[in-house]
Amino acid sequence: MTRDEFLDMIGFSQVSMDHREKLISTVGGFLGIFGIFMTSLWLLDPDVAVLIVPSMGASAVLLFASPHVPFAQPWNVIGGHAISAIIGVACWQWIPDFNIAASASVGLAIGAMCAARCIHPPGGATALAAVIGSEKLHHLGYAYEYEPIMLNAVTILLVAIAFNWAFKWRRYPAHLQKQGREQTTAEGYPDIKHEDFVYALSHIDTVVDVSEEDLLEIYRLATKRHVTPPESTAA
Repeated sequence: MTRDEFLDMIGFSQVSMDHREKLISTVGGFLGIFGIFMTSLWLLDPDVAVLIVPSMGASAVLLFASPHVPFAQPWNVIGGHAISAIIGVACWQWIPDFNIAASASVGLAIGAMCAARCIHPPGGATALAAVIGSEKLHHLGYAYEYEPIMLNAVTILLVAIAFNWAFKWRRYPAHLQKQGREQTTAEGYPDIKHEDFVYALSHIDTVVDVSEEDLLEIYRLATKRHVTPPESTAA
């Protein structure tokens, strides 16, 4: 087995992120979580403000390191956390066995997010936190849905929109990025429509975590690599 084959087998990405993107993602993650802390301390009771849910750290990774993937879009962030929070609290209150309640909260959250088309991986942690969290968190009951979950989710979403707007290649939500390059992306692909992608993806039994525009851009760059530039003519 070669080195490249081994790296592929373990899923190690051989496509590196440039240093600028690493720095931007790092600063964005800091600002997103800092914004949650400041907003919670300002608007909530101090005892509730400290109940920042660790799942927001996972959301920060998506929003600031991969802002254009489908899992990081606004409906996924808001819907994923909201649905998962309700399911987590319901499991804690209605399932007496702790182990089953914790397991069911994550499983049911995944199923519900799939049904609502708002898969957001950190939602699983939001549901689980409602079961395994502290007594203060359990005492909130269904108020956990909006204090702290929805407040945290909306805050980090607003920070992501404002922060990524400063970089034209990172405009968020992904729809804004699509508008910014729609003319150049569509060029050369007159026969590829949204319906074509829907048809193609419906025949793949898995979630494709990449946008239509990114697929076109990847294809364009891959095919362009093998195009030999025309020889320049002498004046």
